[in-house]
Amino acid sequence: MSGKQYVEKMIACIAKRDPDQKMFRDTVTEVLSSIEPVLDAHPNYETAKILERMVEPERVIMFRVPWQDDKGECHVNRGFRVQMSSVIGPYKGGLRFHPSVTLDILKFLAFEQVYKNALTGLPIGGAKGGSDFDPHGRSDNEVMHFCQSFMTELYRHIGPDVDVPAGDIGVGGREIGYLYGQYKRIRDSYDAGVLTGKRVDFWGSFARTEATGYGLLYFVKNMLDAKGIGLKGKTLVVSGAGNVATYAIEKAQSFGAKVVTCSDSNGYVYDPDGIDLAALKDIKEVRRARIKEYVQTHPHAEYHEGCKGVWTVKCDVALPCATQSEIDLESAKRLVANGVQAVGEGANMPSTLDAIAYFLEHKILFAPAKAANAGGVAVSALEMAQNSERLQWTFEEVDGRLKDIMKRIYTNAKKNAETYGDPDNLVAGANITAFSKVAEAMLAQGLV
Repeated sequence: MSGKQYVEKMIACIAKRDPDQKMFRDTVTEVLSSIEPVLDAHPNYETAKILERMVEPERVIMFRVPWQDDKGECHVNRGFRVQMSSVIGPYKGGLRFHPSVTLDILKFLAFEQVYKNALTGLPIGGAKGGSDFDPHGRSDNEVMHFCQSFMTELYRHIGPDVDVPAGDIGVGGREIGYLYGQYKRIRDSYDAGVLTGKRVDFWGSFARTEATGYGLLYFVKNMLDAKGIGLKGKTLVVSGAGNVATYAIEKAQSFGAKVVTCSDSNGYVYDPDGIDLAALKDIKEVRRARIKEYVQTHPHAEYHEGCKGVWTVKCDVALPCATQSEIDLESAKRLVANGVQAVGEGANMPSTLDAIAYFLEHKILFAPAKAANAGGVAVSALEMAQNSERLQWTFEEVDGRLKDIMKRIYTNAKKNAETYGDPDNLVAGANITAFSKVAEAMLAQGLV
């Protein structure tokens, strides 16, 4: 059986077994379709059923999360943990609290996480979890009650050498603190390495908050530098206003670029003078308000309802940093028509498959999510290392290691892209790099 036939067989199997899991099927399709040359070169992968094992989680945990709000009303949410692969190290991946959370989305994210983590070169496997709980508009007390209930079940399935969750959408420093406090209370043990993204005053890592956004810009800069294109003076469009977007904007500005947009789930801001980072941080990190408040103190800025319009703004570089599938084919066409030179994915799979194909077809430099946004999990792994050593490295040391990791990820993806065909197809290059590492580890460990 050829590599192409093997891939088609697996995608058909997933469609039949889980017909409602479109996001999971799409990410599997994106990865497997780009590794066909590797499968042709290694027929033993089919014999060992590597793909069949890769697309099936090692374990899926689903549980109810009962909690009480400030008015005394009882609520029940659904909690998940998808432990996809531990072949390279302990399960590692974020927790997402958002109404959109389903098993489909978490399987998609966990599958991506396996390969993203493999790209870092660090000893971590892949997982993802979360709940359909919405922390927006909830008091600190309500969030604490929910987190304590969530951890009362999750603690059975995690540990510093088993599974190490982190934050994601809806799970920041506040939520990690409440989750860790409950874990410590139940276990009666100070296992600092069980969660990453902790505050630095109880053994979190410096630069963890900034890591995904900074790492994205380090990767994009490597990609542009290889083509003789600098970031200085370039106009950037960024979506999102969370940690990834905020610190992508910060690092982009430090490289001399002008970022003119940011967004949240309600709409986006366009500031032709460049986004005022201090104002953005005050709105989203301090006051936890909506992004539309930005225009109240910046009269030259514009606020637009809806998020898709952000991709109509003319730019040199687009950085989708909000959520999955935010750039569809129509948005990709608009960006290309407006002269975009490069796209760097800060969120998890923020471009649809047809949008990615359109970018590659039109020779747009494209930094795929599993490579470009690996900075967050890389520093999470560095946080685990610091916890194991009972040491805390300086911001500069962590940032330096992050910069080296992102350069290595780019270099390896570029090398494999050149080896297997198109030297500018970093999607294939990153997928092949990660897949090869995971597949070889699976063969070495036997049929487990």
